Amino acid sequence: MLAEFSIVPVGTGSSVSAQLAEVLRIVDESGLPYKVNPMGTVIEGEWDEVMKLIKKCHKIVMKNSERAITRIVIDDRMGKPNRIEAKVKSIERRLGKSLKK
Repeated sequence: MLAEFSIVPVGTGSSVSAQLAEVLRIVDESGLPYKVNPMGTVIEGEWDEVMKLIKKCHKIVMKNSERAITRIVIDDRMGKPNRIEAKVKSIERRLGKSLKK
């Protein structure tokens, strides 16, 4: 499955890059395939491992925040591995060109 998530610490000021860097360190160390974008992070894996990782990320943000808003979008398609790359490549093939990344 693919899951895109974002975590927004609330009540910590307008700059949250230090907390998000910690989240992305956890994502990177998980070993799961992922892609970072300006509005969140997409990870790929089995349901339990993806949810466990997102929970761990949420908890680390809560250590330094009174509140956190976590948004999760799930795309679960059985029998289709490596979708984190393949979904974009499929669209690029149809367009006949590479998209900005």
